[in-house]
Amino acid sequence: MPTLSSIHRFPVKSCRGESVDAAVVEPWGLAGDRRWMVVDEVGAAITAREVNRLVLVHPELSEDGLVVSAPGLAPLTVPTPDPATQVPVGLWSSLVTAAPAGAEADAWFSQALGRPARLVHLDDPTRRATSPQFSEPGDRVSFADGYPLLVATESSLAALNDVVSGGPLSMTRFRPNVVVAGTEAWAEDDWRRIRIGDAVFRAVKGCARCVITTIDPESAERAKEPTASLARIRRWDGAVWFGVNLVPDTAGATIRVGDEVEVLEAVAPGAGPVRARR
Repeated sequence: MPTLSSIHRFPVKSCRGESVDAAVVEPWGLAGDRRWMVVDEVGAAITAREVNRLVLVHPELSEDGLVVSAPGLAPLTVPTPDPATQVPVGLWSSLVTAAPAGAEADAWFSQALGRPARLVHLDDPTRRATSPQFSEPGDRVSFADGYPLLVATESSLAALNDVVSGGPLSMTRFRPNVVVAGTEAWAEDDWRRIRIGDAVFRAVKGCARCVITTIDPESAERAKEPTASLARIRRWDGAVWFGVNLVPDTAGATIRVGDEVEVLEAVAPGAGPVRARR
């Protein structure tokens, strides 16, 4: 039986993540995952795609907000802002409002990134719908790209590392929320519903990978891998794919490292990841 080998949450979008032993599954993702985001002067999201050094910022959740640290800067404690004040923010096609973290946090992130930046908090994730093409009308998401969680498997990473140049890559490159051990490589392409512990998820879409996977999470330097190797072995519809997006159907359950992972519904292998029909 496959098992859950690790759990990861990313308090601030595009910043470094935290590994945890257990997490509560909320309708919009793991508790504490991507509820904060860095934006520019007009409220547009700043991600590591454009500003690679975001991956060097290390946020940690606290009882009352965040503690953020980065090379060359003193750590900063950021209280959860009052949701009574809202500002418009944009992430891809989503236009929502979020609570501003304040001038001190803005100055810290501006210094960390070397450009003007503001920190905001999504106090109410019900305001942001998932990407509609592969989800249901009531599905919601935090500041993740399009869907609440991402699952990846250890066997798929091993298969990729068999062909990647320059040495093995860590799973950190791919920023999954949940990692599963004990499957065949790329088995996750075929999943449609899975159970992790007491939580049930829909597997709604494969994850087309962007340049973030080419950023070394320890140095913020860019390289050609894993995109070059994924283009040889995992290319469909002009994109490269690794991992699968999940939507929770049993919010409120707690998942734990070591939980059994049961495939409740799957399709025949061979078609690759779920993606847009043509």
